[in-house]
Amino acid sequence: MNTATENRDSGLGIVFPGQGSQSVGMLSDLAERYPQVDETFSEASDMLGYDLWQLVSEGPAGELNKTDRTQPAMLAAGVAVWRVWLANEGPAPVVMAGHSLGEYTALVCAGSIAFADAVGLVAERGRCMQRAVPEGSGAMAAVLGLDDETVIDVCRTVEEGSVVTAVNFNSPGQVVIAGDAAAVQRAIQLAKERGAKRALQLPVSVPSHCDLMRPAAEQFAGHLNETAIISPDIPVLQNVDVTAHDDPVAIRDVLAQQLYSPVQWVRTIEAMRDRGITRLVEAGPGKVLTGLAKRIDRTLTAQPVFDPESLAAALINE
Repeated sequence: MNTATENRDSGLGIVFPGQGSQSVGMLSDLAERYPQVDETFSEASDMLGYDLWQLVSEGPAGELNKTDRTQPAMLAAGVAVWRVWLANEGPAPVVMAGHSLGEYTALVCAGSIAFADAVGLVAERGRCMQRAVPEGSGAMAAVLGLDDETVIDVCRTVEEGSVVTAVNFNSPGQVVIAGDAAAVQRAIQLAKERGAKRALQLPVSVPSHCDLMRPAAEQFAGHLNETAIISPDIPVLQNVDVTAHDDPVAIRDVLAQQLYSPVQWVRTIEAMRDRGITRLVEAGPGKVLTGLAKRIDRTLTAQPVFDPESLAAALINE
């Protein structure tokens, strides 16, 4: 993939959203104006053996929200926005990152993994994750208004031999926990007693980024080893260790670890800032990462790009 590294903005970072930002009808306005969206989803559909754009456009939402469908859909959406960005002479960033699944999108757009390979890879990632934990036996919840250490202590307090841990450090005062469903419920109750503004279970089918995903990581490692991965053209800060890896072996290792390790998003955005990034563009559906970035560091400018209007606004700011 052309990463257009010759046209690079020294203050720009691009981030890609993960699961949870999908919705039926996403990117429909962008697709009406820019052929790259249809082309990208057609490539993905050829790999998957079903019409991914039809699923994204028409639903049903219950099918789109199944993790083995969500993951290729969000990957294709992020890559499509990146291709539209380049086609409109948007500059390449000096660094990229993606939240959870979005890390795969970043690696594709940075030239590390071929798009077609990544489509099959993330679909298999979804299947490995779903097989690892029977539906309904695991859960995730968002805890708002408590600091990281308090959330970690809440999880330790209610473990009782089960799995429940802090898995997404999204912004100050916003931490996601995951684990066995009953333990997550106990953590929700205790978090409220400890003063959380909100603690609510998330509508997801698998408890990502916790120890329950270790069997999935073991299965998935074989698929990663069969996938061609090269050094990225643009550095990608990875979720597990907030490091931009050049070595394909190291990239494979952290992608496998990511399944059962916390997403260090606060540290990722801080590391981007420390690299001189002053502006973030969120390439893909929704505005989740834009909101998180503003809560992490108010000195950063953050803009989503998901339709013609938001694209124009982001390009004007060049």
